[in-house]
Amino acid sequence: MNIFHNAKFSITANDLNGLPDTPAEIAFVGRSNAGKSSAINALCNHVRLAFVSKTPGRTQHINFFELANGCFLADLPGYGYAQVPEPVRAHWVKLLGSYLQTRRQIAGLLLIMDARHPLKPQDWQMLDFFAATGKPVHILLSKADKLSKNEQIKTLSAVKKSLQPLGERQEVSVQLFSSLKKQGLDEVGAVAAEWFARAAAQAAANLTESGEIG
Repeated sequence: MNIFHNAKFSITANDLNGLPDTPAEIAFVGRSNAGKSSAINALCNHVRLAFVSKTPGRTQHINFFELANGCFLADLPGYGYAQVPEPVRAHWVKLLGSYLQTRRQIAGLLLIMDARHPLKPQDWQMLDFFAATGKPVHILLSKADKLSKNEQIKTLSAVKKSLQPLGERQEVSVQLFSSLKKQGLDEVGAVAAEWFARAAAQAAANLTESGEIG
């Protein structure tokens, strides 16, 4: 079974003090209206687990969903264009930035981009910003069904080539994804399972080390 199946909503956080105590979590982020909510619903095999809207910026907090393995998926506010007042947008930026760089439970970042418009300047900024954490990134090129098979192949190849310079300082992988056609679900699930396994192994190592020191 895909690791995201049977996910259930847990809690909404509007500031860092409201974040839940989790064993590990995967952060899900992307430009506003890139198809993030649809992707979460598809991955979790749920019609309306994450709210889907054509209005960019609908997700205004960090929404946590508990997975069957006890870990979590964190749905972050979309970055970029959003039809919200400037004070609200500024709060999102601060919350998202602080969370991504200080949250120790993050096992990795799922970064969603519209396959028709990948690697926009703000996507590069996000990659550069998150690189400081040393944690892995997996990019979902969403809405791949909007492209022909040939266009999909060319887009995936072009994005992989553009990401090559990041390889020396950041673990970044990429795949095609379609919520509508259920394309790429198992691939994302496998990546997430690997990240959670790494997080569990690291947590166990930390406990052993602290026990030896004590």
